[in-house]
Amino acid sequence: AGPGNGASFARKFAKEGYAVVLLARQKERLEALSQELPLARAVACDVADPLSIEVAFAAIHKEFGSIDALIYNAGKGVWGTLEETDPEDFESAWRINAFGAFLAARQVIPLMKDAGHGAIIFIGATASWRGGAKTAAFASAKAAQRGLAQSLAKSHGPFGIHVALVVIDGVIDSAQARNQLPEKPDSFFLRPDDIAESVYFVTQQKKSAWTFELDVRPFSEKW
Repeated sequence: AGPGNGASFARKFAKEGYAVVLLARQKERLEALSQELPLARAVACDVADPLSIEVAFAAIHKEFGSIDALIYNAGKGVWGTLEETDPEDFESAWRINAFGAFLAARQVIPLMKDAGHGAIIFIGATASWRGGAKTAAFASAKAAQRGLAQSLAKSHGPFGIHVALVVIDGVIDSAQARNQLPEKPDSFFLRPDDIAESVYFVTQQKKSAWTFELDVRPFSEKW
């Protein structure tokens, strides 16, 4: 959970009555947000480290029990051609976008199967669909995440677990993005609170009309 989408996801689900657990490598970054929300806590977790994920989810299960909804919002963008991309950066992009998603899903699926319900939402990007000249690492990692999500949706849907991918196709509104693109109008950006509304909607869908892949973009975005 960061200051953009992650914070908006947390606020939306807390508003709807969920107890929210916020994950980040340094939980101190999340303390203010966790204190702002009812029934919320911050937990340290490095999604690239299997042991860190295991420890974090063990603590969550001990305090809260089974998890109703997992939003995998962790991601790492690495930009460059194959020649410009270090092997370490390529592996890191895969570990954060795909391997961590695999590990996190393994932590929640058994109890969701026992309960007969649950939602797992992976947050994707335009790179989930296609590679670009400068996305050798990022696109391959996001494509792997999409393939994992689709496999889980097919294998675990019959157990009542709704697995979906929300593809964010555009530039998310943030102070950094505004500084980098000062000439762009408000309509150019995706607002995190609006993305959160769409993500929450997917988790509440009835079983007879589940969505696997939802793409969100500003109305003015060319696609």
